[in-house]
Amino acid sequence: MFNLRVDIDNNSGFCFGVVYAIEMAEDILETDGQLYCLGDIVHNDEEVRRLEAKGLHIIDHNDLVNIRNSKVLIRAHGEPASTYQLALQNDIELIDASCPVVLKLQNRIKNSFDKEEHIYIYGKHGHAEVIGLLGQTNNKATVFQELEELDLANLPREITLYSQTTKSTEKFSEINEVLSQNGITVKSHDTICRQVSNRNKELNYFAKLFDVIIFVSGTKSSNGKVLYKVCKNQNERTYFVSSLDDVRSEWFGKNESVGICGATSTPMWLMEDVKSHLEKL
Repeated sequence: MFNLRVDIDNNSGFCFGVVYAIEMAEDILETDGQLYCLGDIVHNDEEVRRLEAKGLHIIDHNDLVNIRNSKVLIRAHGEPASTYQLALQNDIELIDASCPVVLKLQNRIKNSFDKEEHIYIYGKHGHAEVIGLLGQTNNKATVFQELEELDLANLPREITLYSQTTKSTEKFSEINEVLSQNGITVKSHDTICRQVSNRNKELNYFAKLFDVIIFVSGTKSSNGKVLYKVCKNQNERTYFVSSLDDVRSEWFGKNESVGICGATSTPMWLMEDVKSHLEKL
């Protein structure tokens, strides 16, 4: 017996945008018994499987073209205008669970595009949220993950800068500073969700409190990868798990303390399952 002392980080788990989307899906599944969702409702395979068992069907944009007269959920990441146009053509009832923070960002980018500003978006290439943001500019905005992707000498001398809502505030600040140092006038919009960015600070503290940290997240979660690194930087004995099968007993010693935390896409029930599992070791 290890006699582990196990605690879950109360600040971990779904952000309000994900909670909103899942609650909407569950309400419809309870009455209709099935629902289409455009893309994974959340970047966590365990939670997706739980909802699929209730009747959720994950589809992609290729599938959407062939769907008629059905309900389709738009997840928290949001969608470009072209998705709404297709829904009208196909008599699809869209259940819009786009995060309010993302919708506000989409509107701001659309306004900048209408003013013919040079729009740059700090975000992950191909990410669902970023695809929706690009759609507000007819895919004419420039997306970059690293400053090295930009030819600073040949950028417009005045640009409008936005960020994907789940990126690092520190990195966004660094980007602004480097651009300004290179003679570029930046009309900067800090559009990073504070509920997400505050997790960095909270986990910096949390990870130091325990002998071992178990970070629970789906492998597809960008936010999970970032927050895992935050914990790892503070506590070398931090381990990434996506299910109970990933947990290894050799990570622990007798009478050690274990902290469990996760991404904004990690369900609390999964962290509680991990806790129960560890307490039985």
